[in-house]
Amino acid sequence: MTGIGAEDDIPLCERKTITDFCYLLDKSKQLFNGLRDLPQYGHKQWQSYFGRTFDVYTKLWKFQQQHRQVLDTRYGLKRWQIGEVASKIGQLYYHYYLRTSETSYLNEAFSFYSAIRQRSYYYQVNKEDRPELVVKKLRYFARYIVVCLLLNKMDLVKMLVKELSEEIEDYTQRFSTEDQLEWNLVLQEVTAFVEADPVMILTNDNAVVITSNRLHEGGMPQLEPGMVVGQLALADALIIGNCNNQVKFSELTIDMFRMLQALEREPVTLATQSNKTGTLEPSEKPPKRENPHKYLLYKPTFSQVYTFLSASFKELPANSVLLLYLSATGVFPNGRGEYDGPYDLGGVLTSNNRDLVNGETVQRRNQAEKEMHCLHPGDLYPFTRKPLFVIVDSSNSMAYKNFLNLFGQPLVCLLSPTVYPKSLQDQSQRGSLFTLFLYSPIVAFVSVCGLSSLRQGLWEKAQEFLHLVYREVGQMITRSRSIDQAFLQFYGDEFLRLLLIRFVFCSAVLRLHKLFRDSRSYPESYPQLPKPDTVENSLLQKRVLELAAMLDVQSLFYSNTLDGF
Repeated sequence: MTGIGAEDDIPLCERKTITDFCYLLDKSKQLFNGLRDLPQYGHKQWQSYFGRTFDVYTKLWKFQQQHRQVLDTRYGLKRWQIGEVASKIGQLYYHYYLRTSETSYLNEAFSFYSAIRQRSYYYQVNKEDRPELVVKKLRYFARYIVVCLLLNKMDLVKMLVKELSEEIEDYTQRFSTEDQLEWNLVLQEVTAFVEADPVMILTNDNAVVITSNRLHEGGMPQLEPGMVVGQLALADALIIGNCNNQVKFSELTIDMFRMLQALEREPVTLATQSNKTGTLEPSEKPPKRENPHKYLLYKPTFSQVYTFLSASFKELPANSVLLLYLSATGVFPNGRGEYDGPYDLGGVLTSNNRDLVNGETVQRRNQAEKEMHCLHPGDLYPFTRKPLFVIVDSSNSMAYKNFLNLFGQPLVCLLSPTVYPKSLQDQSQRGSLFTLFLYSPIVAFVSVCGLSSLRQGLWEKAQEFLHLVYREVGQMITRSRSIDQAFLQFYGDEFLRLLLIRFVFCSAVLRLHKLFRDSRSYPESYPQLPKPDTVENSLLQKRVLELAAMLDVQSLFYSNTLDGF
């Protein structure tokens, strides 16, 4: 206990209050520290432990509210200590979001982090000569920024980045610490992350409009009468990022950040929060909504990829789909052999940081050996025993083009272009164009046309037009007589339906764009789509040119393919 006078001077009831508070505080720290020992994969093992941790923090928070005066005078409770408890609850909600993929928990985390700032819980920290307390404050800012990024609160993010910059400057001037460069790197990363969006939507007053690209009501074409599609549902997704030099923040590359939002519904604010703004009370569980469960893996080793894939595969419910998204540097074979098998075409790179022997990275002894840190197409074959939907965004995505469906289960691979025009290669640090099309087709379309901004009215008009295109592309897919049945089996799921439609739109746009002349600059798929029915459909080509005309960039596209339309 701190700041307590002689115990004999403290009434028994107040002494019990302090003892109870210390017990709850110690118990909460013990449970919170135990969270890092829980397995990162699997759906069931962690839930009871999280529940106990939430219960203790709920009791602790209410207890300090009810007994604040006694704790202030007898225990010497500091405001930063209250902020630390609130910050831990915010972290709990954020990690609960990561475990469940339920976006409503992001609003819960935001509510706690926001109240800490509004109530200046960490304000007095800078007046104390304790660098470890300042680090707590800096970490709070970093966590708050991550939550705001995921909620697309970009105006607030910019304010927080400015405040974080000032806090880091003050910290490095007051204390001679070894982590000065580390915190400056954090600041550089988040600044680059915020500036990664290639297109700004502007009002007539040049104010930036923040848009969301999560799935929302009315945001995608519904199934129409007569459409014969499968009943599969996307249940699990592994989102893997291992691109060299791509913008990242807090173990999230910009590609991972965009793809995770493409697989989520718009967050809802829980009634308990909206009625008790800033009360910092953990609220009830949100209603069940069908967001697929996600694992976010930043620069994982091969062992980690396989472990998480196996866990998802094992727990995948009946009539469900496992999605694997790979945004990674390509690994190419040393030479072409006589046989192009599932381990002869290379694949994508996994991290080798932890695969060491006697402290040294294992190297291939001869050129005939395969790259051991490569995820080859053949490595995925065991998981094709259940419905599998793969997206590969890589310079060697085409290694997955000749996939084999050995077990007759639904299997689709969407593959990025492997070569981009020089003008677009220079922007690769800010994220892949292919993933950008799957995330926000209009932003990608505008970006590939060299525009950096768009007026809000024109943006809204283009989005409305795109909904028409979505519906027509959906009809092209479901009415094609030569399309592989795997596409139709996945089409029944809303998230997969939107990804398929956006993939077809992306393919059609790049085929008409004058800069994209190399066939390697077009997306491909396994199984192949019937091009005349989809990506080269004359109606879709007409729609692409109409959109280009709407944005006054029609000169960038070939129109002679439609002369006879």
